[in-house]
Amino acid sequence: MFIAFFVISFLLCCVKAAIGLWAPHNAFGDPEVFSAAVQSTFDLAKLGAQISIGYVGAFTLWLGLMKVGERGGVIGKMSAAVSPLFSRLFPDIPKEHPAFGAMMMNISANMLGLDNAATPMGLKAMKELQDLNPEKEVASNSQIMFLVLNTSGLTIIPLSIMILITELSGGKVNPTEYFIPILVTTFCSTLAGLLAVSAVQRLNIFKHAAVWLYLVGISGFMAGLVLLYGNIGEDGQIIFTSIFAGGLMMSLIVWFVVSAARVKADVYGTFIEGAKEGFETAIKIIPFLVGILVAIGLFRVSGGLGLLSDGMGWLLTSIGADPQIAEALPTAFTKPFSGGGARGMMIETIENQQALHGTVEGMKTIPSRMVAVMQGSTETTFYVLAVYFGSVGIKNTRHAVGCGLFADFVGLLAAIFFTYLFFG
Repeated sequence: MFIAFFVISFLLCCVKAAIGLWAPHNAFGDPEVFSAAVQSTFDLAKLGAQISIGYVGAFTLWLGLMKVGERGGVIGKMSAAVSPLFSRLFPDIPKEHPAFGAMMMNISANMLGLDNAATPMGLKAMKELQDLNPEKEVASNSQIMFLVLNTSGLTIIPLSIMILITELSGGKVNPTEYFIPILVTTFCSTLAGLLAVSAVQRLNIFKHAAVWLYLVGISGFMAGLVLLYGNIGEDGQIIFTSIFAGGLMMSLIVWFVVSAARVKADVYGTFIEGAKEGFETAIKIIPFLVGILVAIGLFRVSGGLGLLSDGMGWLLTSIGADPQIAEALPTAFTKPFSGGGARGMMIETIENQQALHGTVEGMKTIPSRMVAVMQGSTETTFYVLAVYFGSVGIKNTRHAVGCGLFADFVGLLAAIFFTYLFFG
């Protein structure tokens, strides 16, 4: 796939350059496309390094705290709590292994929209899984299951989307309107990813009562959140979001520190020990992040992403689908490749709608609503794959990409369906 990005991008650049020379008025033509492509490689290589360096602080902090949590026994307690479910999803991992606690913390941080905390916790979990992996360059079943659960992006509090909606509307649109649509959309994509990996790995997870109990419990918890959120008013929703997400993570940090102190551990020394590991991890992912960003950037500059979204838009229009869906497709097709690119596509779509309908009314059109739900529906599959697998030296990703993209596709369909259901 990495090779395909470069080869296809080069061929498309040749076509764009030729069209630009012989038919300069054609919208697809661009005689300067090769210069733009080369410039994008430098820009995105720099961006990849900047992102990795930017991670240093978060990785240092959270992996340091993780080490404190391990020393205090908190991670072990978390492992025991999720063992009945995770032992079915990850049958190759010994019961109550530290990987379970790290995975639970990662998934919990993702659900709360705390990306800076989720990534270092996820890399810690991937390292624990790599220690159990007999073939160090080939992704294990457990690593693939964990990665797909990450790329499906289960989110309870979509903080980044809510902040962006507030900024784009000038505070005139209530961002909490997106809470329920994004919640149910990410739940659908996560369930799809879980089922896809289970099918490929031949895990008959639903024969176990524990799996049903956890799924019913999680579904009930989400249903309760939806009911609560819908009945506490706008001011209450804002306060609830802050307390629920921030308060829960702050409580977790204090629990780590107090637990380690109770067993008379050197809390600060333990934190420093884990923090050093976080620094090393942030530096280690630079080559993998640069590689995937450059490859995807070339595909975008060459027009590949545009052709993909335009082609799907034409297909939808030809079968009689609502043309408003086509306006949201650039965000949908950019999302698996580039989180920043998808964010840019989302903003462009909303700004176009605002130019046509006004600031507030433009935010409330179907295309604007749809791109916001799509942006919050899944994670950036190729980015997560490069960072997580790259951090432990995995080269053969097996069925991880296919299952991750399947979850993305289901998330896309769910985003379209629930946009019409809640806002149509």
